[in-house]
Amino acid sequence: MKDLKDIISFIQNSYNTKEFIPLHEPRFRGNEKKYLLDTIDSTFVSSVGAYVDRFEEMMQVSTGTQKAIAVVNGTAALQVALRLAGVERGDEVITQALTFVATANAIAYNGALPVFVDVDLDTMGLSPKAVDAFLEEYGELRDDVCYNKTSGRKISACLPMHTFGFPVHLDELIAVCNKWNIPLVEDAAESLGSEYKGRSTGSFGKLGIFSFNGNKTITCGGGGAIVSNDLEIGKRAKHLTTTAKRPHPYEFYHDELGYNYRMPNLNASLACAQLEQLPFMLESKRELADIYRNFFAEQGVNFRTELPDTKVNYWLMCVELENKAERDLFLKETNENKVMTRPIWQLMYRLPMYLNCQRDGQKNAEFLEERIVNIPSSVR
Repeated sequence: MKDLKDIISFIQNSYNTKEFIPLHEPRFRGNEKKYLLDTIDSTFVSSVGAYVDRFEEMMQVSTGTQKAIAVVNGTAALQVALRLAGVERGDEVITQALTFVATANAIAYNGALPVFVDVDLDTMGLSPKAVDAFLEEYGELRDDVCYNKTSGRKISACLPMHTFGFPVHLDELIAVCNKWNIPLVEDAAESLGSEYKGRSTGSFGKLGIFSFNGNKTITCGGGGAIVSNDLEIGKRAKHLTTTAKRPHPYEFYHDELGYNYRMPNLNASLACAQLEQLPFMLESKRELADIYRNFFAEQGVNFRTELPDTKVNYWLMCVELENKAERDLFLKETNENKVMTRPIWQLMYRLPMYLNCQRDGQKNAEFLEERIVNIPSSVR
């Protein structure tokens, strides 16, 4: 890495400001105010309204899936998706330790335990080879159901997360899951607009989920979505996330334990306006990624870019530094100069609630943890 001052100056010039540059801020440049006012005028501001239906239809088109369900946030979406995939109390779910805490939390909310398997260096997401190696050592099929020979627990799902919008090696991972008869659920919270071999992330698993938090590519303040190509699962997702209430003109009857995870119409109106802008936002981000890539190549810094057969949304752009000391210096100097940068998350098994979870060697995850830094990635 060359002069950090040059890097800071370049990022400031890219955003045409020497004021504080956030990591990722929302952009409202379309029909957001118009749709919000329309919602207020309609008085349907809560969990029933035309924009909720419209957003679900738009998400189906955007992701190429048969059913989309709008919910209150991505974590809630993931909790319900795992339940629908068959995750029960006392089960295990294979996932990655290199992720935002919501991935592991959603497993725990179902009373299940995460099992942390290593990531690939190129995708930063769950490694099919590592999953297969783990299952060859610890997996056991009994009547077509996969169990962990060490713990005796059922392994009821595999949960990859598309880190910063970079798709995992889906074909290979699906093959491993099919071999061991384990349902795949995609944590696509960060990857709206990303594609693997021409298809949207989130559309490959039994279910997929997305997040529309304030720092995501598109936002509605808070919000999430469950998607699936199984219409029956989709209908059940809608039922569970709307308090499991049976339709009736006036009676209240709830036929199972459901959740009040409905997205309010206010948020949905904002989400519709933002989703209309998604192509522009993705293009703007790709332009910035090209600028960064060329600049950091001259600086001797590895800027993370998409792999063949994938299209990345560049939600959070990142650089890979030489070692932890260089990473820490980069973080210190940029933040002190009002350029917001952040390290990758602490690995989940370092957190107190997941200290005792089973895991493999995590060689790649630990390598990336010490080197990856996110840099300003907002639509300009």
